[in-house]
Amino acid sequence: MAIASRDPLADPVFARRYRAMQARDARFDGQFITGVHSTGIYCRPSCPAVSPKPGNVTFYLTSAAAHEAGLRACKRCLPDAVPGSPEWDLRDDLAARAMRLIADGVVEREGVPGLAARLGYTPRHLTRVLSAELGAGPLALARAHRAQVARTLLVSTDLPAADIAFASGFGSIRQFNDTVRAVYERSPLELRAAARRSGRPLPTAAAPAADAGTVRLRLPAREPFDAAGVFAWLAARALDGVEIAHGSHYERVVRLPGGPAHLKIDAGDDGASVEIEATLASLADLPPLVARVRRLFDLDADALAIDAALSADPALAGSVDATPGMRLPGAIAPHELLVRALVGQQVSVASARTSLARLTAELGDPVRFSGAGWRLFPTSEAIAVEGERVLRGPASRIRTIVDIARRLSAGDLVVAAEVGREQLTADLLEIPGIGPWTAGYVAMRVTRAPDVLLTSDLALRQGADRLGLPSAARDLAERGARWAPWRSYASMHLWRAAATSR
Repeated sequence: MAIASRDPLADPVFARRYRAMQARDARFDGQFITGVHSTGIYCRPSCPAVSPKPGNVTFYLTSAAAHEAGLRACKRCLPDAVPGSPEWDLRDDLAARAMRLIADGVVEREGVPGLAARLGYTPRHLTRVLSAELGAGPLALARAHRAQVARTLLVSTDLPAADIAFASGFGSIRQFNDTVRAVYERSPLELRAAARRSGRPLPTAAAPAADAGTVRLRLPAREPFDAAGVFAWLAARALDGVEIAHGSHYERVVRLPGGPAHLKIDAGDDGASVEIEATLASLADLPPLVARVRRLFDLDADALAIDAALSADPALAGSVDATPGMRLPGAIAPHELLVRALVGQQVSVASARTSLARLTAELGDPVRFSGAGWRLFPTSEAIAVEGERVLRGPASRIRTIVDIARRLSAGDLVVAAEVGREQLTADLLEIPGIGPWTAGYVAMRVTRAPDVLLTSDLALRQGADRLGLPSAARDLAERGARWAPWRSYASMHLWRAAATSR
């Protein structure tokens, strides 16, 4: 939504953003966009150009809103090349949930009616809300996202332009060419040539991948970025046959809308990115894969704001100083995450891995990539039919897992990034056998809920004790109130402290 007024600086939001723009503060890159109507361009806040007069400026929350206002992307600061806005993870309203789905490529696959249906509203109401809050409707927001994906692929890969058009979600080469030229005032090939001339380090090797369906690219993170922490988290929970994780390398197979995919993820050598090599059944799966990897590694978190808030508590300050930019790992496959959480209740991580590996070996579909054999994590349908035979453990837990699988496969339970956090928690708590820990943990990982503190978690309480915090559930909850709205990130510090002590 644009912020404007007859005396722009009289608006406190406008004034704050204008000061950030004048200071060329890179911390605000991706959080809002500066539209300069005297030049007809939009920039990131840190753009080195001379600061425009307040009367010539309108601030936007999305590049789509700037496009709708007739503005083009700045060729100097490349505003679409920065990490995504943390706004869409922090907020849980209709606009934020719609933005998560748009980034996942739902408009390209299902159209605006499909997007609206997933959110539980009519297309007309959804368009009205997005236009009012973000300055652009769902079609314009999806178009801007396609343009950003296309630009990233043009400057970071050697994929043919036709493949890039398809991978970005465009319906035709002409639409691809027209959109890129309208947004960036350059043709796709001119964008690629300019990137080569600029001397900027490219996010991928220049040589094309050996497999025609393989793409390599780099995803930037908002700094500081504790990549090592996310890789360690994933390594501790990696399932044989599904995942490989060691050091700063993570590899797995996963289902995407177009079919199974194999991905390798490594920490970028710049300390502020991850590098992906993905082999896809369809290039159209690239946007949803990128969106899910961004959530998995929490690349868009406002790390400086989180660290500043948590370090205000002396008991957490040391942990924050030792590990700046701590991330909250997301879920690349929400249904899988829920099953893993249920299996892992009240058992060690190692025991949960053993049980889940057995489940996958029995029910997971085999796939091969680059000559190696893998297994996809079992579908909800497979667990609903065969779970009672394969699963081990208390009978009540097995019944709960099978019941959940049946609900997921029938569509009676929706566990996805776009679901409202309160709604998801309430839906889970209505199911016999699911308690507050599971519901809170799933909301934390799947919907990126930033303010969850699982005070009943034994490891979390051990970490609290190690850091000199109260470990009794009630006392910890009371102390944790001062960490809002970042209690999920405080939980990560407490879990890290517990793991370090062991």
